[in-house]
Formats: sequence, C-alpha cells, structure tokens
Amino acid sequence: MTDALIADAIYDAMGTVLTRWTMGSAAAPAASFWRAELGEDPAEAELRLLALSGQFLGIAVTAEPASTLRILPDIPTLALPTLPEALRPLARRILTAKKLAQGKTELVDFLAARGWTTHPADWMPEGGDDDAPDVYAPWRDWADIAASNNAAWQQTNDHINAGNWDDFWPAARKVALAELRRRDPSAARAVLEAKLGHEGADTRLRLLSLLSERLSDDDIAFLEAIVADDRAPKVKALAASLLARLGHGAGIGEDAAELAGFFSVKTKGILRRSRVIEAERPKTPAQWQCRKALLDGAGLASFAGALGITPQELIAAWDWNVDPAADTALINLIVATGTDAQVADAAKAIGEHDATGLIVALAPRLAPAERARQAEAAMNAHGIRFELTQAMAGPAARLNDPLAAPAGKALLAALRSDDAKPSDQVAELHALGLIASREGARRSLERLTAAGLLQGDPRLDMLRLNAALDDKGAKP
Repeated sequence: MTDALIADAIYDAMGTVLTRWTMGSAAAPAASFWRAELGEDPAEAELRLLALSGQFLGIAVTAEPASTLRILPDIPTLALPTLPEALRPLARRILTAKKLAQGKTELVDFLAARGWTTHPADWMPEGGDDDAPDVYAPWRDWADIAASNNAAWQQTNDHINAGNWDDFWPAARKVALAELRRRDPSAARAVLEAKLGHEGADTRLRLLSLLSERLSDDDIAFLEAIVADDRAPKVKALAASLLARLGHGAGIGEDAAELAGFFSVKTKGILRRSRVIEAERPKTPAQWQCRKALLDGAGLASFAGALGITPQELIAAWDWNVDPAADTALINLIVATGTDAQVADAAKAIGEHDATGLIVALAPRLAPAERARQAEAAMNAHGIRFELTQAMAGPAARLNDPLAAPAGKALLAALRSDDAKPSDQVAELHALGLIASREGARRSLERLTAAGLLQGDPRLDMLRLNAALDDKGAKP
C-alpha cells in the first residue's frame, strides 16, 4: 500500500476515533492500522493513539484554501493617534466590563473627545455603527468591504462633490459631506440636491439630517421639494421638522386645535400676574393615548398658535414638573421643530425649574460646551448623580473637582459606610471617570484611595485611564 493510500485510510478512521473519544469510549480498537505501535496495554494504547493522531492531524492534514483568495486592504490609519500601548490593557478591561453597547460607546466617545482612538485589535466599529465617532469612518467602510464578497477599497482624498460622490464609501461620504456643510453650506446642499434621490430611504434620512448644521433660509426650497416629492414618510417628516425650525412649519390645523384642548392658558398672581399653561388631566386611557399621539405629531409653532401664544411664550409659561410625560413631549417638540433661540429658551427654563433631567432629551440640539455647562450647573445646584451628569454632558465634560459637588459627597459617604460592599457604586465611579478632567481624575483618585478604596480596585479603572491619558482633545 502506498504512503498516500495509508494516509487516506488513517484520515478516514480519524472520524471514528474522535467520535469515540467524544462519547468517552476507548478509541484504540478503531485504529487497527496502528495496532503494532499502540501495544497491548489498553491505557497505554489510548495515550499513544492520542500522540499519534495529534501528530497526524497537525502535520499530515492541511486545509485546502479556496480556489480564489481575496486580499483585503490594510486597515486604514485614522486621523487621531492610537491609545498608548501602556494604556491598552486598561482600556480593554473597561471594554470587557461594559457588556452593553452604550457603555462601550461612552468610552470610545471619551477617547475621541480627548484626541485618541482605540487599537483595532481592541475595538472596531461595524459598518452600520452610526454611533461611532466620525474619526472611525474609514474603519466602518473597511468593515463593509471585508464583509462583502468582492468589493475593493476605493477612496479619494479630494473634497466631496457631485462628480466624485461614488468615490466615497458610505461612512466616509457622510463625514466628508458634514465637513463640507460646515465649510460651505450651499455647496453641500447642491451635492445633496444632485445625489440624494439616488440613495435608499435610510441613507437619505441620515444625509438629510446633515442640513441641521448651519440651517438657513437658503435651504427652504430644497426642503419643500423633499416634503412634496420624497417617497419615504420618515424623510418627509425630517424635512418638515427642519422647515419648522426655520419658521416655515404647517399651519395650526385640526390636530393642533385638538391638542390645545388638552391644555389651558391661565393667569396666576395678584400683583404680578403671569400666564401659566396647565395640562388638563385626561380621564380615560384612550384620551391619554390621543394626547400622546397629537404631541408626537405636532410642531412647536402650530401648538403655540392653537393656544393663542408664541412659541417663546409657551416655553416661558409651561408648568414644569407637574406632568412629566407632557414635559418630555414638549422637549421633543422643541428638539424636532424649535429654532435655535427656542432651544436656548427651553434649556434656560428647565434649569430654572429644576427639570434638569430633560437636558438629556434636549442635548441633540445643544452645543457640546453648553451641554457640559448645563450638566455641571445641575450637578452643583440640584445634586444630581454623576451618571445623570454624564448623560447630560456627553464626552465634552471636563470637571476639575467633581467630588466637591453634592454627588461626590454622597459617593464618598456611601463608600465609607460600614455596610459598603466591593460591588457598590460601580456605575457612579465609572461616570465620575468620564466627566472629570485629567487633573480632576487625579484628585478624585487621591480622595477615593484615602477613603479606603484600593489602588487596583477595578471600579477605578475609568478614573485611572483618564488620569494617565494626555488630554490632546479640543476643549469645550
């Protein structure tokens, strides 16, 4: 028998050998071709078979490659540097501890805001990960290429225009278009006018949202055309909300008039009389559902008009903290259809009325610096926890002495209590690490270790990473 035939016979028998081992049975009786080598002692035979079969499968058996091999392009270099090698284990531990995607996104956003990116071996976004910071757009496109059957890398370093639109992969295209919108709003709108209609509904929605940057009356004609002609209701709705921000929303209409019936404008005070908008409590579940649906579909201007007041007067007269569902719905109306001035009025109003949790819903329309300022003010004035402060501030927070705030004092007291456990305050300590400046993180570590926490306590990982990381990012 030739060597090739012997190898084939051994390979064919390996299936039976491995099956017997999997079932906990002796496999030597099935390896008759090695009878002489295995010997007569059953226990010794199993050990020898294990050694011989391992050597055979590791050396004589090789997987056949596919008929055609595809060489992927190199993973692109990003615009920001990779996290220093010495800090990568700490970042990996934080990523591993954060099982939910939101927790991982918080760390990635924090690093990008500080001027750093992850190592691709530690974390990479998927192609459809729209929540990833813009700096990761080349990696998102690379992931799409790797997941496709035959796509090849095609990228240009030129500024995007209608002529080179197809030279950009989707993630990089959106980033390039956003940069063009910031630099030259009319040029970006012209590119969208030429190319938006050729994209799918989800892509049209994502790209149209870029017009919220430097939105102006010059965009009205294009947005009106989208409202009139686009095929997707969600794209039409976004265009309508952008028009409303410019004061070109729909009229009062029957829905707005019906919505106004759930609220009343009253006056209060004897000497200094002022208006207040009070919610009429719905009497049945159907009425609650009707009010919610009307609020979800209304515009700020039409709602105010139906009440006989201006949007600014509506915000000023709103009776905050009485009907939380109505508060949230109004903030959502302002985010979707309010002007920049009305957004600023709302941020001021909810700060004055201790409705600070609503800043989280208002955050998409606030500049990063304003988000951070509102969050710090709420933390100091209203004693909100670090978790809510971080949700409000986003990655722009740079607090120099957060433990001096009421939330910090409460955290230290909880950690010093007699019944404190090693698993306590995990989320609060992580949030503290996200909102502190580098110096603030160092100060916090000193105070926390003085309070009894060990230097290596995993709850301090985010603070340690913050304190060790050079802050090269833009300041808010």
